[in-house]
Amino acid sequence: MVTADLVYVLLFDAGSDQEGIHSLELAGRTVVLLFQHRDDAERYAGLLEAQDFPTPTVEALERDDMERFCAESGYEARFVPEGFLPQSAEDRLLIAPPERNMDTSLWRKPDDATADVNAEGGRSAVEPISSGDAELEAFRRRLEGLL
Repeated sequence: MVTADLVYVLLFDAGSDQEGIHSLELAGRTVVLLFQHRDDAERYAGLLEAQDFPTPTVEALERDDMERFCAESGYEARFVPEGFLPQSAEDRLLIAPPERNMDTSLWRKPDDATADVNAEGGRSAVEPISSGDAELEAFRRRLEGLL
């Protein structure tokens, strides 16, 4: 018997007509995180909640299906393996959400009944904390410019 290769993703309003998937905007790409282990996905969801983000539901889905969905939707599927250690500032966003998130009230357009976590919108009121590292600060400013 073949076992499906499952990944864990973060969904908002799971099972409803308003269902949406958590994504990040990285260097002009919309990235959907595919966690290898449920614990990592739940930890990331908890970090989002700690930032007053709506609490996502962790859902197990087949990796092939998610990669196909992302490709068809123009998203980049990014696999986050167990024990992942970031090598860059961008990699860090795969294990902890950014300090500044999109304003969740703007996810849905009035004429669109589906959740769109990638809609253009305002920034949240959370101000970023300066790291003191010039290269990291320059990278942060470039990411903020994308918003």
